[in-house]
Order: sequence, then structure tokens, then C-alpha cells
Amino acid sequence: MARRILLTLLLSLTALLGLLPAVQAAPATGEPRAGGPAAGRAGGEEPYPTTEEIDRARADAEGKASSAAALESALTAARAELDRAGRAAEQAVEAYNGAQLALTRARVEEDAAAQRAAAAETERAAAAEDAARLAAETYRQGVGAELSALNALLGAHGPREAGDRAAAVGQVSERTRQILDAATSTATAARSASAAARAATETAGKAAAEVGAAKARAEQRLAAQQGEVAAAGRRREQLLAELAAARNTTVELERQRREALEAVATREAGSAARAAANAKAAPSAAHPWSAEGAAAAIAFAKSTIGLPYVWGGEGPGGYDCSGLIMMAWREGGRQLNHFAADQYAQSTPIGYRQLRPGDLVFWTDTGRAADIYHVGLYIGDDQMIEAPRAGMPIKQASLWIMGTPDFYARP
Repeated sequence: MARRILLTLLLSLTALLGLLPAVQAAPATGEPRAGGPAAGRAGGEEPYPTTEEIDRARADAEGKASSAAALESALTAARAELDRAGRAAEQAVEAYNGAQLALTRARVEEDAAAQRAAAAETERAAAAEDAARLAAETYRQGVGAELSALNALLGAHGPREAGDRAAAVGQVSERTRQILDAATSTATAARSASAAARAATETAGKAAAEVGAAKARAEQRLAAQQGEVAAAGRRREQLLAELAAARNTTVELERQRREALEAVATREAGSAARAAANAKAAPSAAHPWSAEGAAAAIAFAKSTIGLPYVWGGEGPGGYDCSGLIMMAWREGGRQLNHFAADQYAQSTPIGYRQLRPGDLVFWTDTGRAADIYHVGLYIGDDQMIEAPRAGMPIKQASLWIMGTPDFYARP
């Protein structure tokens, strides 16, 4: 938070310095000129911001606020698209897993079919060899199958033996033919099944490749959307920092103008004593502290607990740290600027042992009051109410949550 606030203040200073050339070049408006932090204007006039310059600063801040709102809407849409891309990628991955499983099963079936085909071919070859051996034996006897069968019949002893031999010869020949035909048919069917399994594997492989390509596209879409969301998030942070700088610039210009006009009024009055008294008068003298005012400020701050931190927020939907203090003490009867460093300057410095409910506590990285970047409202018992930072709601917290405060003051 400290780094972010320091960056915001640096951007604010940069934006303010960028406006000073325009301030120097602005034509005279007839308004009295008073001393300010910038160097002299043309014609020897002392510079201070004009109402036109302040209006431009406000318009710039409003433009950045509008851009921030539009970017916030775009970021919400991008995050929704990221969710859709994530779901699509998850579905693509599961489809890819299913396709890979189907391909594995097809390959297993192809291997099994190939093995069955090889076994059937082996059986067919064995049957063919048996048939060939029978044919060769018949050939060696020098007669055809029919003649061999006739010789067997003629060599029989009696009609009954001849009948038995004839039946045996016919059965062997028919059985051999059946075995060979069956083996050939089985081998043909096995080859066809193997070819079908191979074709199924090729189909599954093509499907797996297509699903894999779809998976790659879904993952690329997801990665691209993640990049878009990250870039939009970085732009959002930058734009919010620019918005804070623009609003701080407006506050600074208004402060310069107010101080310059007060100086003009003092000079026109012609009273050095009055000028000295005004310079030394503490805001608490004009608006003395009261328990009732502090109680009202604390009550208001407690009513905002849980509301979001909003850059430059002044309510009612959200606040930043100095906006919360400004509105709380407005309820307590004190007018404070929407700028933590000014709120310290507008209050009476005190020590830790003097703290009372309603007092303010401040933090800075440099030890200089001009560089204060955070303020909280003390409520007693070492507790405070604060608007911490973007992304965290207004809350009650320990006084020491950010380390020892650097300054204490009473509005």
C-alpha cells in the first residue's frame, strides 16, 4: 500500500508540474494575483491557478474516472470470457482424453485381430500340407484317388471288409476336403477382421488428431484470454493511479488558489498583525474540539465499515482514506480537505499519550508531514477505523497494523 500511495503522490506531482506551464501562459483574468509555489508570470504577476485551470483539472479527472469505469466493465467481460474459455479448454481436454483412450483400444483390437489372422493362416497352411501329403501318397502308389480306392477294395477279404475299406477311403477324402475348406474360410475371415480392425485404428487415429488440434486451439484461446485479462488488469491499475493523480492535482490546484486568495485578502486589509495571527491560528482554535463532535465523527466512520475502498471516494458508496476522514469529521462539525497531508496541517499535532477518540493518526515513508500517504480515525483502546486500500473494505483495525504511526493530530 505504501508503495502504491507513494507512486500516486509522485504521479500527482508530475501531473501538477505538467500543468504549471499552462498556468504561466494563461492570460490575465482581472483577478488579484497572490503568491504561490510556482515562479512568476509574464508582466511580473504572481501566479496562482485560475478557475479555468481547476475546471480543466476536474474535467481531466472526470474523463479518467469515465475511462476507469469503462475499463472496469471491459475487464468484467474479459473475465467472463476467460471463464468460458477455461470451460471450453477443460471440455476439449476431456474429449482429447476420450479420443486417446478410443485409439488405444482400437490398437489393442488391431493387434488381437492380427494375431487371430496369423493363427488362422497357420491352421490353413497345416490343413493344406495334410491334403498335399495325402495327394503325394496317392501319387506314389501310382494311381489316382479313385484307382487307389479301387485297389483297396480289391484287396479286401470278403464283401464286408471291402465295404468297410470303401467307407473309410471316402470318409478320409471328404474330411480332408472339409478341414481344408474350413481352414481357408477361417483364414479369409480372420484377414478381413484384421483389415477392419486396422481401418478402425486409422479412423480412431484421425479422430484423435482432430480432437488434439481442437484441444490445442482451446488452450491457445485460454492462454490468449488470460493474457488479455492480465493486460486489462495492469491497465486498470495504471488508470486508477492516473485517476488518483488527477484528483490530487485538482485538490492541489484548489489549495493553491485558496491560499493565494487568502493572501490577497490579507494584503488588501493592510494589517501585518492580522496576517501574522491568521498564519499562526490553529484550525482547532476556530473550531475547538468537542467530545460530541468526536463521537459524531466516530459514529459516521463506524457506519461505513464494510463499504469498499474507492479511489478518491467521498461516499456514499465508498471512500478512500482521506475521503472517509473528511466526511466523518464533517459530521463532527469540522471542515477538512480531501488530502491526508492537508488534514494533518489543518489539525493540532499531538503525541501518542495525548490520543483521544476522534483524533487522527498518519503514516509516511519519509518522516515528512508533506509526504503523508495514509490516515486513520482513532476510536480508543489502540483501535482505529480506516479505508485501507483498493480491494479491501473499510474496517476497524489495530492502531499498529501498519507499524507505529508517524504523526498524531486533533482536528
